[in-house]
Amino acid sequence: MIDKLDFLLALARERHFGRAAEACGVTQPTISAGIKQLEESLGVLLVQRGSRFIGLTAEGERVLDWARRIVGDTRAMRQEVHALKHGLAGRLRIAAIPTALAMVEKLTTPYRERHPDVQLTVLSRSSSEILTLLDNLEIDAGLSYLDNEPLGRVTAVPLYAERYQLLTAADAPLGDRSSVTWAEVAKVPLCLLTPDMQNRRIIEALLRNAGGDPQPSLESNSMILLYSHVRTGRWASVMPARLAETLGLTDVLRAIPITDPETAHTIGLVVPAREPMTPLIAALVAVARRAASALGDGAGSPRLTQGSRAPRKRAHKARLS
Repeated sequence: MIDKLDFLLALARERHFGRAAEACGVTQPTISAGIKQLEESLGVLLVQRGSRFIGLTAEGERVLDWARRIVGDTRAMRQEVHALKHGLAGRLRIAAIPTALAMVEKLTTPYRERHPDVQLTVLSRSSSEILTLLDNLEIDAGLSYLDNEPLGRVTAVPLYAERYQLLTAADAPLGDRSSVTWAEVAKVPLCLLTPDMQNRRIIEALLRNAGGDPQPSLESNSMILLYSHVRTGRWASVMPARLAETLGLTDVLRAIPITDPETAHTIGLVVPAREPMTPLIAALVAVARRAASALGDGAGSPRLTQGSRAPRKRAHKARLS
């Protein structure tokens, strides 16, 4: 049964029988037969079929929700049994929004010191992609915004507050200021992240509220690319203060706090809302709580956020004991 539920997860994710079979390491006839057997055992049609995959039926969507729970719990059980016998090992998959990538090492470095047999994979993804990957069991954890757009049902550990600075050349029109307002930043040609990134949506809202019309002269999904352009002294951008500190400043580059209003958004770790957590995830949450205390911005206590994912509604937050 578990392998057939895995087939359903892969098909829902890939939306193509051939790609789903490749992802599962089986042939297309095998995955088609497995889905058919699952339908027969449940007595309902799960997949709308034509000459190609069309989608899941209403029953298929409901079974998909259960498949995520059952497969996730099965993986957690196997991982816990293995950890009891052999110690913590395996692969931990993390996705982070671009503005938080520089902070991932605050988690991965102490994690590896405590659990050297665990391999780590870190991906750069948008906040919405992170939630989808968590739902589909493709990653174990994410670093994302906690207090801006709905999260759905996840366990979250606040880590630090993202505050914003104008990165610009020292000889630029605002380069000699100790602080600037969002209204002033709205008049500066900027290079920013692409619109699919939540950071871009946050900055655009702040600029519009200040009377501006955000029209970046360059956009990218890479913070490194934006920073490399700012370093030339011919571009300006809005970046989180911690990221600017990590990337470093040059003699010609300044990071100027943006005020009026002074704005901050909470960045934190998000993991599936599942109890018990897998040993790998539980160990990461423990590291995140210690990191939050060291960073000084986050409360560090896991909290469960509950909300619909389709469409997502604003999360209701409650402290975990």
